[in-house]
Amino acid sequence: MAYLNWDTKIVADLSPENVERMYDRGYILTRVDKGVMNKTRSFRVKLADFELSSENRRILRKAEHLRFSVETIPYADYSWKIGKLAKDYYEKFGDKVFTANKVREMLTDDAKSNFNRLFIFRDSRENSVIGFVIAYKGGHIIHYSYPFYVEDPRESSRGLGMMTLAIEWAKELGKEYIYLGSLSRPSDTYKLQFKGGEWFDGETWQTDIAPLKDILK
Repeated sequence: MAYLNWDTKIVADLSPENVERMYDRGYILTRVDKGVMNKTRSFRVKLADFELSSENRRILRKAEHLRFSVETIPYADYSWKIGKLAKDYYEKFGDKVFTANKVREMLTDDAKSNFNRLFIFRDSRENSVIGFVIAYKGGHIIHYSYPFYVEDPRESSRGLGMMTLAIEWAKELGKEYIYLGSLSRPSDTYKLQFKGGEWFDGETWQTDIAPLKDILK
């Protein structure tokens, strides 16, 4: 299933205030080029309403060895290994255009990148980096945009653990929303487990997730 895009705008005013207005209208920043925003079936968590469920806590117990830090973009310590990890990760989902060069551009070239934060996840047991998330941090929002990580068959919930840790962090920062990307494919339903979830239907934000079970079939 293709990525859902209802509309595209090229936005010149990338001030945090205007970016947040665009997000509230259903647009999100993209990897395409500076200022390019797509309107999609976006999903966000209202952090004032978020609290950990028993399932969230179970996932966090499995991720208790993960530590994450936040770096600014442009990222001075970029290496080709980061780009290769991202390319290899997204190719498994059929994405052939998320190249290592595109990742390098997003992480090092402020003139072309829409994103300003890189989340780095480490396994404290081995002191090794296991994953990254390319993200946007605004005054009131976080966009958890492009995650990629080393997959481990012993740790099938690694990606979900990373996301849950980031949601907790955003809430602790006092942010209003964390955006978790679009709802385009049946595999995106895992995002619906978070309390406080809202989705954009093309016109307005909805809190009833029941219709999504049919939409995402």
